[in-house]
Amino acid sequence: MTRLSRITRPRKAHTAGSSARRTGGLLLTAIVGGGLVGLATHLTLPAPDPTPHITRASTPPPLLDQLVVAAPPVSFAGMTWRDYHGVTLPYSAADGPHSTGGDLASGFARTPSGALLAAVHVAVRANAQWGPRVFEPTITKQVIGPDAPTLLAATRQLYDKRRGKLRDGAALGRAYVVLEGFRWQGYSPDTASLDLVSAGPGDSDMTVRAVTRIQLQWQNDDWRVIAPPGGTWSGAAASIPSADGYIRFPKGGGGS
Repeated sequence: MTRLSRITRPRKAHTAGSSARRTGGLLLTAIVGGGLVGLATHLTLPAPDPTPHITRASTPPPLLDQLVVAAPPVSFAGMTWRDYHGVTLPYSAADGPHSTGGDLASGFARTPSGALLAAVHVAVRANAQWGPRVFEPTITKQVIGPDAPTLLAATRQLYDKRRGKLRDGAALGRAYVVLEGFRWQGYSPDTASLDLVSAGPGDSDMTVRAVTRIQLQWQNDDWRVIAPPGGTWSGAAASIPSADGYIRFPKGGGGS
């Protein structure tokens, strides 16, 4: 791990989820909200095991056609980066999301860029950090697969555990995570798979990183994220020492 430079959280900040910093997740298994979870965080995923590994689904979704590209090109030209409660997310007029009402995001193009944007936006929002008004419709409408109900139940359980004295439905606070890069595992117009790297603050001002595998399928005119194995982001995530070897987002996810 490297010395933390730009990912910091307020020293005196106190939220209902602060005591859970060591068990957080996103990515996302990783880190949103100030802890380490699948994207690296306090987003809501359980922390990766000390020994890096990525659990693969026993029967990964089959590619539905033969137009598979191992590493399709993605251009960041024309993308803008906006703050989403502490996480800087990419937006594209051409590739989506085209609908962002109610803190949700949907409407992605059937392109490699659209699949990448869908993976980022859906995975980030399928997290207890933002409360049920965000994670419930996100998981219910945009996450598919046999483990989707388990993911929803586990996210709700984690939210109830973390909210403490906050009213039911309230968000748990801002996140402290940076999306650093990604790497394709495969893409076709019907399915896509990629690894997403996130970073956030750990103990003693150290940066911790996680890589989370996200699989998607084109269904009902939009990209849907396939629920992670076992309905938990930790089943698709692993800790990593750096983002070397991954395609870097502009300025480490901070935009150009």
